[in-house]
Amino acid sequence: MSDFKAGFVAIVGRPNTGKSTLVNALVGTKIVITSHHPNTTRNPMRGVINKENFQMIVVDTPGMHKPKNALGNRLNSMVSENIDSTDAVVICMPANEDIGAGDEYIAKQVKGQMPIFLVVTKVDTVSKSDLAAKLVKVSEFTERINLSRAEIVPISAKNLDQTDLLLDLLSQKLPDSPALYPTDITTDQAEELMFADLIREAAIEELYEELPHSVMVTIDEMSEREGGKIFDINATLHVERDSQKGIIIGPQGSKLKAIGTLARKSIENLVGMQVFLQIHVKVSKEWQKDPKLLARLGFTDSLSD
Repeated sequence: MSDFKAGFVAIVGRPNTGKSTLVNALVGTKIVITSHHPNTTRNPMRGVINKENFQMIVVDTPGMHKPKNALGNRLNSMVSENIDSTDAVVICMPANEDIGAGDEYIAKQVKGQMPIFLVVTKVDTVSKSDLAAKLVKVSEFTERINLSRAEIVPISAKNLDQTDLLLDLLSQKLPDSPALYPTDITTDQAEELMFADLIREAAIEELYEELPHSVMVTIDEMSEREGGKIFDINATLHVERDSQKGIIIGPQGSKLKAIGTLARKSIENLVGMQVFLQIHVKVSKEWQKDPKLLARLGFTDSLSD
């Protein structure tokens, strides 16, 4: 085991830069929700990659952005905490977007001589000439902010293009260590949190235009029936205002039914059995601005405005 390595890698970036898609590609299975809408990830999610000579724990973090409330402050704090406690950092920078002040702010959060990778994501969305121009700009960016030690890797997580190369480069930065997690798991996330995220993913897809960031999900009860063929889940979908409750339920309950159907299929794929899912809608007024309520909804660390 003397040649074995193990450690943590933080995947960071602005909202909607391909972080969750990259984590799923590296792990080899879906462990975090993805969406083309920004700010989908709210809790850091850890994926465990087990290979013959290393174990890598990749941490998918919320997108860093200018906070507007207690939730925004807490999400940014989560990112900073994860950067500080990892062995290497990947900053996702989409090939189809310009480099901005947000990218510079995130890069400057990486302290000391920690290994850093600037991963140009979504290369499948641009032409070869545009990609070449982007790589030049990223190189100039590293010089301007004194990050010339950073390695630049263009990838398409969607098409698994160069993800193996990135994994190999990252593994070389891990410290000598025995495995930190059991070698037969792909995530250390509790099922409860994963179920809640899949329900929220379904709500985002159904309701994004009406309720972009006003939805949170908690799991009230979950149990596997005797015989192991059916899994029961009771969940609460929290919104901030009475008017939002009506939007989520929809005419004759149509929206809530659609959310439930989409979420149930995702959860069934995860647990490998039939799922009986009940979702209730509750108004938790201004939950995004209330530190105490955020803590009750699962953001257990201290919060500040």
